[in-house]
Amino acid sequence: MSAEQRKKMIILMINMFIAIGSFGIIIPILPAYLESINQGGTAAGLMIAIFAGSQFIFSPIAGKWADQYGRRKMIIYGLAGLTLSMFVFYAFDSIWWLYASRVIGGIGAALLIPAIFAYIADITTLDQRAKGNSWVSAAMSLGIVIGPGIGGFLADFGLKTPFLISAVVSLLAVVFSVAVLKESGNKQTSTDMYAQDDESMAKKLVRSVKMPFFVPLIITLVMSFGLMAYESVLGLFVDQQFGASPQEIAFMVTATGIVSVIVQLFIVDRLVRRYGEGAVLNIFLGVAAIGFLLSLFASSYTLFFGITLLIFLATSILRPVLNTLISKMAGDEQGFAMGMNNAYMSIGNVLGPTFAGALYDIEITYPFVLGLVLLVVTLVTTLVWQKRYLKQDAGSRGRIDRRHA
Repeated sequence: MSAEQRKKMIILMINMFIAIGSFGIIIPILPAYLESINQGGTAAGLMIAIFAGSQFIFSPIAGKWADQYGRRKMIIYGLAGLTLSMFVFYAFDSIWWLYASRVIGGIGAALLIPAIFAYIADITTLDQRAKGNSWVSAAMSLGIVIGPGIGGFLADFGLKTPFLISAVVSLLAVVFSVAVLKESGNKQTSTDMYAQDDESMAKKLVRSVKMPFFVPLIITLVMSFGLMAYESVLGLFVDQQFGASPQEIAFMVTATGIVSVIVQLFIVDRLVRRYGEGAVLNIFLGVAAIGFLLSLFASSYTLFFGITLLIFLATSILRPVLNTLISKMAGDEQGFAMGMNNAYMSIGNVLGPTFAGALYDIEITYPFVLGLVLLVVTLVTTLVWQKRYLKQDAGSRGRIDRRHA
């Protein structure tokens, strides 16, 4: 990458880190805070669902806006939405205002995330894109790791202090982006691109089925579903099965985050360059499935810890690889593709914890069984799709060769 590309990439990474980390700050103290306003698990679950749901609804729209109005504006507006969300969260104790803040935050995330990945597609070549996506994904993982740690420390200064610090830090990110972030230089102006701007979400989902990147979108949904389902019952499972302490659970979450950062910064790009997106996708879908299978037989905290690291290793590789594959197949519709990618991920983020919680109450291993079944079906579907896709691609090349002969 050139110096200018690296500069822009660093700015995007800082924005993503702050956006994810600022929300992560509130995670450790959220249960205690909800209890202080006479709310419990239902409210905590609704906050996750409302955030993911509003992100899901607005993601395709935001993707179109990123194409129409430019990536820079959407990134700044997205950060501003997250900032407003955190200030509302800090200012009010009413549960309805807290739900409203989650709606605003979900919209902010919907504006921010697809615009960042579309920006990466604009400033990188096809060969550089896997590295760019993995760097930004690493910034997300780092925010997930560092945010909760900072939140736990800040809680000693008052239960609502993390909310205020989160809002202030997010506001600084807005100012930073306004000052230093330039447009990517690939703002779309074709009027044909916006012919379907008034589509409903249902129509956008139907249109995505016809896109060449539909199967990678489904894989994104399944991966998000499985990972969120796994994360939502992780603490409960190790506590009930192995008597793990809160410190052991926190150490497990932190360790998986660190593994994600290392893998996305130093390993993903090399794997893709050596084996290609298709092979890496197949291998690590298989690794994730094996992880879910082994989790059914783990007999100790240490063994389950190792299996959890394996699952997070696989998903840390799959996320940027899927982003790159979708981006390469999207052509000129980067904004729409990244918006739908975010939408499908949000569907998984809503459904995963919902199904996992219900199944966990029936039998604690059922969430892992469900994840295993979904991953195996997805792997088989991916292998069939790749075989068909490669055959069609070879046929297209043959027709082109004969035309030029």
